[in-house]
Amino acid sequence: MPTFSVGRTGSVPWASWPALRIGRRARPQRGVTLLEMIVVVAIVGLIVGISFPAITAGIDAVRMVSATDSVAAFLNGAVNRAQRRQEAVELIIDPKENQLSAYSNDPTFTRELKLPEGIAFETEQPEPRRIILLPGASVPGISIHLINHRGARRIVRLDPMTGYPRVESVVAK
Repeated sequence: MPTFSVGRTGSVPWASWPALRIGRRARPQRGVTLLEMIVVVAIVGLIVGISFPAITAGIDAVRMVSATDSVAAFLNGAVNRAQRRQEAVELIIDPKENQLSAYSNDPTFTRELKLPEGIAFETEQPEPRRIILLPGASVPGISIHLINHRGARRIVRLDPMTGYPRVESVVAK
């Protein structure tokens, strides 16, 4: 038995007695084995693979809400321009270019709204549709149908009584 400096005897841990470790193998280094790393990467890949469709569906829903809100604000701006400035405003809905445009006699007033990627106008006619908003006249009842690549639909309607746009969700059957 080894003797301590004060004269007592007892067991000594291996780390504090270097002379006793000389014939023994050193302890292995601590770390992560390749097998453990592969298991962790497989679990992370499985979680990402399961959650990916839900994340992309959520992003598409946010994109659709943002696009309909932008279209509603664009229509509201065009109606306000016609009513408050007493100027005729031409509103162009172009399904080929996937954009809305508004023009008036004032050369400084030109507005364009390009729909985000994955959102399109739902229409049978590919040619642009032109609508004139006249000052002092009633607002035409416009209905703009939007669809995304997953098939979700929303409608922006311009109410002829109030002149304000309303956004409606279309529930799939």
